[in-house]
Amino acid sequence: MDQNYVRIFDTTLRDGEQSPGASLTSPEKLEIARQLARLGVDIIEAGFPAASPDDLEAVRRIAEQVGNGPAGARVPIIAGLARANKNDIDKCWEAIQGAARPRIHTFLATSDIHLQYKLKMTRDQVLERVREMVTYARSFCADIEFSPEDAGRSDPEFLIQVLGVAIASGATTLNIPDTVGYTTPDEFGKLIATLIQKTPGSERAIFSAHCHDDLGMATANTLAAVRAGARQAEVTINGIGERAGNTSLEEVVMALYTRPAVFGLRTGIDTTQLARTSKMVSNYTSIPVQPNKAIVGANAFAHEAGIHQDGMLKNQLTYEIMRPETVGVSASQLVLGKHSGRHAFKTHLDALGFALNEHDLDQAFARFKELADKKKYVTDADLEALIADEFYQPLEVFRLEDIQVVCGRHGMPTATVCLLGPDSAEHFHAAIGTGPVDATYKAIDAIVNAPCTLLEFSIHAVTEGIDALGEVTVRLQSNEPEPRTFGGHGADTDIIVASAKAYLAALNKLVVADKQTPRVHAQFSVAAS
Repeated sequence: MDQNYVRIFDTTLRDGEQSPGASLTSPEKLEIARQLARLGVDIIEAGFPAASPDDLEAVRRIAEQVGNGPAGARVPIIAGLARANKNDIDKCWEAIQGAARPRIHTFLATSDIHLQYKLKMTRDQVLERVREMVTYARSFCADIEFSPEDAGRSDPEFLIQVLGVAIASGATTLNIPDTVGYTTPDEFGKLIATLIQKTPGSERAIFSAHCHDDLGMATANTLAAVRAGARQAEVTINGIGERAGNTSLEEVVMALYTRPAVFGLRTGIDTTQLARTSKMVSNYTSIPVQPNKAIVGANAFAHEAGIHQDGMLKNQLTYEIMRPETVGVSASQLVLGKHSGRHAFKTHLDALGFALNEHDLDQAFARFKELADKKKYVTDADLEALIADEFYQPLEVFRLEDIQVVCGRHGMPTATVCLLGPDSAEHFHAAIGTGPVDATYKAIDAIVNAPCTLLEFSIHAVTEGIDALGEVTVRLQSNEPEPRTFGGHGADTDIIVASAKAYLAALNKLVVADKQTPRVHAQFSVAAS
């Protein structure tokens, strides 16, 4: 094994999906997995197959369609997560066995607080369970990863015992999780070095780091682990994940890329795909990327202060430690317009990583022409928003057919909405609100009748200019039968239309997730003409 190579283990589709409201559909997971393969990640943790039949099916599709390729092609390892019990491991193997390079990732907590309050097991029982379940997992495939959950708060001497048993039982990767984001870089780096030095058989395994960001140190802890000898980093796109999130893939990769003299290490990541992957994950999960987010934030390569602008005009190195093109942010994006043809459009989509069939390409091209008629130039960001809005929305139980809004400073904002319902009939309703968006949402609520509370509404322009495509992200919470969070995304040159699309996308997720028949008020129904 190349000791200067760090494997990138992406868990966006598993740990990242555990972000509140970030639930992904199977088609969305598959598209993200394809993009992760283009990005060049070494291992894709595709999900937790035992969690639900839908998750198992999503992992299976990823294993078969992304985890395979022509002879000689570089394909990622496809991993599934399993608790240390036979049922989970059986379901994990069922899901990943179609991959060319399958991996079972099993885990068991090792901290005293988890043993006492969650597992109610003794240390000896934990050692025996690890021995039994790693051996069982190894009976299915040769690539086994074991994680001692909450390692950051575990007794190092007990960790050494547990990891020694895991290696002896067939584990090939040992992942050390800072599950609750508790450690500091000095502590975590020292822990990794100690485990590598003292664990029996450590030379036969790859050590990995999986850090959470509860104290804002996930990236620093991961880099400390890498410097201490870990050769796998477990990360997510945009740092999404439980609570405060996981280590950000783009931050770790670009730290290693930008500071070779400090780390002397490399990855297999195509950094020019970072911005595109970030955008895709943000759209599908409906979790916006904060503007000042490192590497992929909207302001990451923006300079407003006069002294900074002066320095940039003289030499970019004065205030930029990396070029925007390196991470896929192009300085010149204005390449398509209303005179562009179908072939040029398809070629450009291919370059952006969107492989559409002929039918979908026709739909996308029609949308592109509509957009190009409204604005002079269409940018990469416009196209990505358009494709996400057209093809990667959830199942449409209700679809926006038309909307008309009347508002003004002294008037009563009124919205009239027409939705195509699950009965294939058009449903109309008009409502008054505090503003045009409020009125629109009240009209939609009256038709869909799925009780919920709007938690978050955000809107921004995809590109510069008065003709920019508006992008809206919403998050809402269902009121019954139990509170659950759903996100939605919409894009349009009309921000009210974009707002309606985003709200409907979230409502459709709510309706589908609850497996309920939408309660459409009969008095608002009109037969489609």
